[in-house]
Amino acid sequence: MITAIVFIQANVAHLNEIAEEIADIPGVSEVYSVTGDLDLLAMVRVRTHEDIAAVVADKVNKVEGVLSTQTQIAFQTFSQHDLEEAFSIGS
Repeated sequence: MITAIVFIQANVAHLNEIAEEIADIPGVSEVYSVTGDLDLLAMVRVRTHEDIAAVVADKVNKVEGVLSTQTQIAFQTFSQHDLEEAFSIGS
């Protein structure tokens, strides 16, 4: 599984609607409103690098009100949170 962190600048007058539309995109696992220079942060979890392009370039960037994005790809996961979720299926 590949994780990409997408930093999003958006039209703040419609932030909730934009965030909800992004959250509904397959491959987007979470969307957060954040402080600072950015407006939203989206976590994208997909199987291939091509899928990142399909989600970010073809879907997130085309949501009305998204002004710009910057995508960072995670190399390794160090938190136990993801590992615990993977092994808790059926618990």
